[in-house]
This record gives sequence, C-alpha cells and structure tokens, in this order.
Amino acid sequence: MENIKITTEYIKLDAFLKFCGAVYTGGEAKEAVNYGEVSVNNEVCLQRGKKLYEGDTVEIDNHIYKVVK
Repeated sequence: MENIKITTEYIKLDAFLKFCGAVYTGGEAKEAVNYGEVSVNNEVCLQRGKKLYEGDTVEIDNHIYKVVK
C-alpha cells in the first residue's frame, strides 16, 4: 500500500488517479472508472467525481493507494 498525501479536505477520484500516477490523463482515469477497474474502500466505484477523504483506499491494477494528510 502506498500512502498519497493530500493537502486539501478531499480530492476527487479522477484527479487522485492522476495525482498518484496510476494514470497519465483524465481520459485514462475516466475509462478506468467507467470500465469498473477502480475500487474505493474495497467496492467498485463508477463515479469519477467521488470525493476521497483521509483514510480512503483506492485500488487499480493491483496497486493500493491510501489517502493521507
């Protein structure tokens, strides 16, 4: 699990995927979410605008990222 530090109250899922380096573009983030390739807190998430807060975990391509402050 890799900790990804944010400085804001929350970050949207698509922005987080780019920020942590899981994808390179917003288009890649959109496709990954739309195809059900992203899980948030162990549940498949189809909302690219989902707000992530401290403690949330995101899994994509067998990599797990944790939102920390």
